[in-house]
Amino acid sequence: MSEQSAQPAQPEYRIEDLAHHSGATVRTIRAYQDRGLLPRPERRGRSNVYGDTHLARLRQIADLLDRGYTLASIKELLEAWDAGRGLGGVLGLVAEVDGPWTDEEADRISRAELDARFGGTPDEAAVREAIALGVLERIPDRADEEYLVPSPQELAVAAELYAAGVPLAAITGHLRELRGQVEHIAARFLEFTSEHVFARYLEHRPPTDADAVEATALVRRLRPLAQQTVDAELARAMRIFANRHLQHHLSPDTPAPTGGEPRSVALPPDTIRAVQRLVGEENAAAFIAAAAEREVQKRTLDALTSNAAHDSQID
Repeated sequence: MSEQSAQPAQPEYRIEDLAHHSGATVRTIRAYQDRGLLPRPERRGRSNVYGDTHLARLRQIADLLDRGYTLASIKELLEAWDAGRGLGGVLGLVAEVDGPWTDEEADRISRAELDARFGGTPDEAAVREAIALGVLERIPDRADEEYLVPSPQELAVAAELYAAGVPLAAITGHLRELRGQVEHIAARFLEFTSEHVFARYLEHRPPTDADAVEATALVRRLRPLAQQTVDAELARAMRIFANRHLQHHLSPDTPAPTGGEPRSVALPPDTIRAVQRLVGEENAAAFIAAAAEREVQKRTLDALTSNAAHDSQID
């Protein structure tokens, strides 16, 4: 038997078989071929024949799509791979960025336990809201009997607030507002690090394999910095404002706060559009409110500092 005949034959697939093994539809496979994402099959008489190379490419495309990449970006990456520039480092960078950004591990909670932690009375609307916010995730094989909890800490905070007397609607509303503000902080941190750290590694599109490997190491080093910075600044701000609130409530001369209905304020359309581009339409209202509140707080602090300086000069 010759050495050539001893080699195992490579698997071959019809397009229907390739669709079955890859999870893509026949229509999707043909669309990928038309866009240059998938090599053309080998022609055998009147039939097209696909191989393991096509199957591996389809799985790469599906993985990158799951990570949020567009087909245009995927095409650039795959073209770099086909040109011999290497894709291993780039895929390593993708995996590092897409990996967990916290040491917290997801948990599960039964519906009975969930109800018990929030007053003991089932609240279908609250559960739907928690699922919409991603605080809970449905488990397909468990229907409504058990839920996945991506962040047990976040659920525990909600349970503590509820036990302290905060209504569930107020908790979810606060989470929506907080999420918009935190997403803005995350976007600014990424812009900052991209400009001053990652620009030199990612200036090529796609980056070279060596640059992608170095960028991956930097992501691993810098990943905890954002949370550490936010933790430190939140602690500083909480101390300042908690003391101010306490002084306000303990001072006998402070007038009782008066309630009032929310008031609408007209903003220029260009300003609203700019905010929507920055944080998304769903987060625009929360961002504008937070920006206004921050400006008021800043001016209050400036006034207090100015008054203290003036008083010291008089003394």
